Amino acid sequence: MSALEETFAFQVKLARLPKPEREVFAIPGRQFRFDFGWRPQRLLVEVQGGTFGRGRTGHSSGMGINRDCEKNNLAVLAGWRVLKVDVKHVTSGQALQWVQEALKETA
Repeated sequence: MSALEETFAFQVKLARLPKPEREVFAIPGRQFRFDFGWRPQRLLVEVQGGTFGRGRTGHSSGMGINRDCEKNNLAVLAGWRVLKVDVKHVTSGQALQWVQEALKETA
């Protein structure tokens, strides 16, 4: 778990939202994991760390972008809603607002 993921988890807890599952396997037969998931609401959150870092590693490399596209598209086709957030979304509180709105839609 990254520090950014822990920050987001703490925000979710402070907001008294339903506790999410961590490291969620949401696509049957695949090993893709999502950082956070709310199964009853069919909501997944992927926290993208290092989006403003130097170099092309992880999610910003060609292979990483390709893998993330496949992962997200398969989740959507399996009936999930996927929110992708980065450091600015988490630190500003925008990521939490999006999750609150998404959870409210299914209440």
